[in-house]
Amino acid sequence: MFAGSFFVILFLSKHIPLGPIARYDFILFAAVALQVVLLATKVETFDELKVICVFHVIGLALEVFKTSPQIHEWSYPEASFFRIRTVPLYSGFMYASVASYMCQSWRLLKLELTGYPRYIFSVPLSAAIYLNFFTRHFIPDFRWILGALVVVIFWKARVWFTVTDKRRFMPIALSFFLIGLFVWLAENITTYLGAYLYPNQAGGWQHVAFRRVTSWFLLVIISFMIVADLKHLKERLKSSSPPA
Repeated sequence: MFAGSFFVILFLSKHIPLGPIARYDFILFAAVALQVVLLATKVETFDELKVICVFHVIGLALEVFKTSPQIHEWSYPEASFFRIRTVPLYSGFMYASVASYMCQSWRLLKLELTGYPRYIFSVPLSAAIYLNFFTRHFIPDFRWILGALVVVIFWKARVWFTVTDKRRFMPIALSFFLIGLFVWLAENITTYLGAYLYPNQAGGWQHVAFRRVTSWFLLVIISFMIVADLKHLKERLKSSSPPA
């Protein structure tokens, strides 16, 4: 619901008069209002909001680095008042929408994990993937090595889900790729609506290079690990607490 509504906000921001409000600031206000509504109507819980806030911080840190003049991997060409350096604050909601989707899927599809790797493997791998988004601009890019490690570490991991009334499963690594693919499709829509631009789109919109799927594949892994590990940690704390 959050991701779909966010697309509506992006579309409306291009086609309705906003007066003196900068478009990027309008998107921020609308996204905050959307988050409040989802929380007030209990579509999302406070626990899910905490996870979403973690993604705001992770996403904004990555955005500030990637849009810096030294790196300039993409940019936000329009003006805004609410921003951190080169990044309008609404951008964190694009990462939060992925977290919102995962939290909602976990609850609505009744996700269960089997063969999930121990924290001693999943946490360092998640940290290494995130750091590689920064370090690859100064040292060799290890995304293919990290991708191979994902396959090895998650080889036995399965995610079980229920769409209607039948229980199904798929390899977690496959789910990472499929989510990354759909995020890439969403990225094509967001750049078409001017949410941000890659350098080759400055003269007119072009589709986002398919190689970006690998970046989203790795970012989805970080997102999934954070959600899964936080949920596992919460269950362990709940089971270890004395009965009231």
